[in-house]
Order: sequence, then C-alpha cells, then structure tokens
Amino acid sequence: MRFRQVHLDFHTSEAIPGIGDRFDPGQFQEMLRLGHVDSITLFSKCHHGWAYHPSMANEMHPHLKFDLLGVMIDAAHEIGVRTPVYLSAGLDEKLARRHPEWLIRDADDRTSWVDGFMKPGYHLLCLNSPYLEILLRQIDEVVRHYDADGLFLDIAGVRSCSCHTCRAALLAEGKDPRDAEAVLELGERTYAAYAGRVRETVDAVKPGLPVFHNGGHIQRGRRDLAGMNTHLELESLLTGGWGYDHFPLSARYVQGLGMPYVGMTGRFHTSWGEFGGYKHPNALRYETSLSLANGARCSVGDQLHPSGIMDKASYSLIGAAYAEVERKEPWCTGVRNVADVALLSVEAVQSRLGRAPDERMNVSDSGAVRILLEGKLLFDVIDPDSDFFRYRVLILPDHIPVSGQLKAKLDAYTARGGRLLATGASGLNPEGTGFVLDLGVRYVGVNRYVPDYFRPSFALRSLPEASYVFYAQGRVVETAGVCTVLGVRENPYFNRDAFTFCSHQHTPSTLEDGGPGMVEGRDGIYIAWNVFEDYALKGSLAQKETVLHALDRLLGTGRTLETKLPAQGIVTLMEQPAEKRYVAHLLYASPVRRGGGIEVIEDVIPLYDTEVTIRLGVPVKRVSLAPQLDELPFDSDPEGAVRFRVPKIDCHQMVVLEV
Repeated sequence: MRFRQVHLDFHTSEAIPGIGDRFDPGQFQEMLRLGHVDSITLFSKCHHGWAYHPSMANEMHPHLKFDLLGVMIDAAHEIGVRTPVYLSAGLDEKLARRHPEWLIRDADDRTSWVDGFMKPGYHLLCLNSPYLEILLRQIDEVVRHYDADGLFLDIAGVRSCSCHTCRAALLAEGKDPRDAEAVLELGERTYAAYAGRVRETVDAVKPGLPVFHNGGHIQRGRRDLAGMNTHLELESLLTGGWGYDHFPLSARYVQGLGMPYVGMTGRFHTSWGEFGGYKHPNALRYETSLSLANGARCSVGDQLHPSGIMDKASYSLIGAAYAEVERKEPWCTGVRNVADVALLSVEAVQSRLGRAPDERMNVSDSGAVRILLEGKLLFDVIDPDSDFFRYRVLILPDHIPVSGQLKAKLDAYTARGGRLLATGASGLNPEGTGFVLDLGVRYVGVNRYVPDYFRPSFALRSLPEASYVFYAQGRVVETAGVCTVLGVRENPYFNRDAFTFCSHQHTPSTLEDGGPGMVEGRDGIYIAWNVFEDYALKGSLAQKETVLHALDRLLGTGRTLETKLPAQGIVTLMEQPAEKRYVAHLLYASPVRRGGGIEVIEDVIPLYDTEVTIRLGVPVKRVSLAPQLDELPFDSDPEGAVRFRVPKIDCHQMVVLEV
C-alpha cells in the first residue's frame, strides 16, 4: 500500500457540458508530480450514475466523448502512480429516477439520504433489489477491461430497509416487516451477500485484487465487517464534520486488526464536493503527520473539475504535505503501536451485544480518547476479542456491562496483575443491578440528583481543593470489602425544576458527604459518574485530572513515555521491529472553531526544548531526529529510562531510538 494517495472525486451532473474536454495527460502527470502523489483513485462510475469510459454495463456520461478512465490510468502508470478505481455502489441517481422501486425505504416509506425527489441530492439504493446484478456487471467490466490496481466501492454498509423487495423477503420467511430487529437482520444478510458476490466477481477475473467497501466509518467491534475488505480506508475529513478526535479513535482501533490502513482527509476547507475551498497548508501538514503518527498511510480527497483540468492550487497544497511524508516514509513502515493503556470501546461492546449504540454511548469513546491524548498516555482502542494481557491498565468507559466471556477475560486479566478503571454503569451486570468486578463498591442505584459534586481526597494537578461539579449521570455506591476511598460525592440541595431552583444553572452542593464517589478495590478504580461522556460534552478540567490521577495510580511504576508537551500536543510511540528501533512521534497544532463549528488549523507555533522520557526495558544505543538524522544527546538510568530534549517541534517531529 502506497503512502501518498489522492482520492479524486468526480461526481458530475449530466446538466454540465464538455465533460473532460480539457483533460491533458501531460498536465495530469505534471500535477501528480507536483503533489508527490504515488496512488490516485480514479472514477469508473459516480453518484450521478454515469460511467467515465465506454460501457456495456452502464451508460457513459452524455457529454463525455472519450475513454477518460483509460487515458488517466495509462498516464498515471506511465509515471509509476497506482490507480485504484472507484464505483459508487450505494448511490446511482440515474437508476434511482428510472427505478424508484429499487430504493431503500424506511418504515414510513421515505427514501434515504434525500427523502423525496423535489430536493437536490442522491437516493440510496437497496442491494437486495435487481440493482445488485447491474452493479456486479459494472464491477466485472472495469476489472476485466482496465488495469485497475484495486477497487473502491462507495456508500456500502449494513442498512435497515423496508422497500417492497425486503418486505416480501421477510414475509416469505414468516417474519414481520414491522419488526425492527428482523429488518436489520435482513440488512446484515444483504450486505454480506453483496460483499461476497463482489469478491467472487473480482476473483473470477483478477484473484486477490484489493477491494474496499466504504461506509464512512469502521465500526468498532465488527471484525466481520472489516474482514470483508482487503485493507481499510479511514474516512475522516477533520474539517468536514468528523473533527480532530475522530481519526485517532478510529486508527487506534484498526491497527489492532492487523490490516493495512489509510487515513483519508481532504484538501477541502469543509468536505466533499467543495469546489474552490482549500484548507491552510499547515492543516494538511498536520493531518498527514497525524496519519503517520498513528501507523497509517495517507490519502487526501480532491475533486476533478468537470472540464478535466487538474487544479494546480490543490496539488501545490497536497505536494507541500506529501513532500514531507515522502521524506518520513522509511521510519513509518512495518510499525506497531506501543501502549500502556487500552480503552475497551463502548461501540465495540454494544455491537457485540447486538445493539446499535446511540450517540451518547459513542461520545463516551470520544471523551476517553480526548483525555488520553491530552494526558499523553500511550493507548490502543480495543474490542472484546483483543488480547487484554498486552496492557497494564484497561479502561471500561461509562457503558460497559460485564457478563459471560467478557467477565471471564477480565477475571483472568486482573488475576495476572492487570488493573481496571471503570466509570458510570461499567462493571455492572447486564441487568444493571450489581457489580461483577471487585472495585471496592456495592451498587445502590442511579443517583436522583443531576448534576452533583465530587470532592477528591487527592490534589488535582491544576486546581485547588474544592467540591467540583460533575454534570453527567452518577451512580450511588457503598464501599465493599478491602478498598480505599479516593473521593466522596456531595449532593445538591435539590434538582433544578419549576418550584425549586437556585441561581442561573444548577443548585449548589450541601457540602455534606453523600457517600463514595471514587474508590479503589482489588481489581482497580471505580469513578461513579459517566465522566468520559461528560468530558466529551463539557470538557471539565477537574474530570480530566481526576481520570489522569486514577490512571497514574493504576500504572504505578511509571508510564512508558512521559513528556511536557502542551495539552493539544499528541505523542505516539511505534516499534519498528525489522529496523530494531522505536520511533516517537510528537505533534503540535491548535485547532480553533470558526463559523458553524468547523475546526481550522492555520498557525503552527514551534515548540522548543521539549523534555521526553521513554522506558523501553532494553538498552538504547542511539537517539536521533528523523528525517533530519541529527543525533540527540540522552541520559539513561539503571532502570532503563532514557531522557532527552527535542530541540524543536515544527508541527511534527520523529525521534528514533535504536536498540
């Protein structure tokens, strides 16, 4: 898999004339060279439904006069650039208008993506309809007649569909089309059948050709869905709604799946389909560096102008970032993440239980990752099938019920010295009536006061002693067995309502002990609030520092890596076994929110003389900067800790430790 990819969108309306009329293979090659591009995804078929080449399985765009796909593939291959080919799988507006009976429908018979035909936009097609056979013929044609280096099949995933085909299928099976679970189960089978038929179609012509089915998100806990791909492309346009927390969360999970993966961002100021919108060059530098720091290759989204002219501004912007990536590649191949802590994903656990997690539960994963990033902890995101024994501490965030196989794995983990941090409803049995882990607490129930207060028995890093408001739902617990109370709850005088309210927001604390709020037991520490959900939504410093205190206490003898990077800095540590070295990645930039909530990076302020301590447990022979190759002085102690200063971090700096 190449490091410097471009995903070249080309969704082009039939209302636009002159499609590809100004395409020039030489100018195309010039832009690829300017952009330092080594792979570019080219279009066979777009969301509008048109082909960009002569086709017997589809119809060529009515205003295209030549084989644009073929010419682009030949031009790219001539200069050593790979060419995966794109087909829109879930959207085909041409066929949607001709065959509205093939569209996905909800329980109220509304269409998906756009809920009617009098609004601009696309309509999602059902892969349980006759449309699937047409799509497979289109795929076969491309694989058979073009030198594609892979396939990117877009807008594909498990859907709940109540179209007449799916309703008839359920009735034929003796199932109720009004049963949401039965509808979703059919959607699962439909998607699996689609992915299997695609693989058969491709392998009949080019066995093993890479195929990726893009649904915009790699669902944590669904290894079966991930395994339907040969590699993963993590769509995460950081300014396009995903935000700067999304990619680290996704990447820290998929690296554990053992599949090649790409981080996909865009050159757009906002998101896909934006012509004339460009992010600051520093933003793209940071985003591609973020991919490298998380073990991923890079992909940048662009959109070709209908005329076929490649936009020089785009490739100047991409090239500034990719020139840096090209220099860094030798230190980013064959790597695996080093982690002290693992976050057991709420999305993964709820998926395993057959539940579609609601947004509130996904927020818990996001809040936990944000605290781990800001706390400079080395971590992975895992699912119940992961190897727990690789980690010193396991986090169960907010909504992790425990029973059966998961309980057995956690018991084995703690029996061998592993430590747990559980919060909110985590650690309870599936009925939510009692703890099944020894966290030093007995369950009483959900606290009737929201919000309430936490008074820690330890000093926070940045704040004086106080009673801190915790906004999210809390649980009432009592101490049980051998335990240490690390802080207590304080309830407010009353909840805020029409007849009892005080001041502008919530009611103040009574300043009286309301029972334990944070307790350490045999298996680990329990915090009695949904603190990760709370941090994602409120960003309370007291909550973050409470969690970090718990993690430091559980880690005990020290972290593998410590640094004084500011809160917005990010650090990862990758092992490169074949080269007998470790590579620390240090990044710093500060996204700011503008307009309607778009996160923007413009200024990258260099950091100087950043202190770093790394404990590898093996002697370190040499420390140097990459790609500069400058050697760094370092100190080491008898316990194996290596200390050095990074003279300058300009967006991204790698430090190499040879062992």
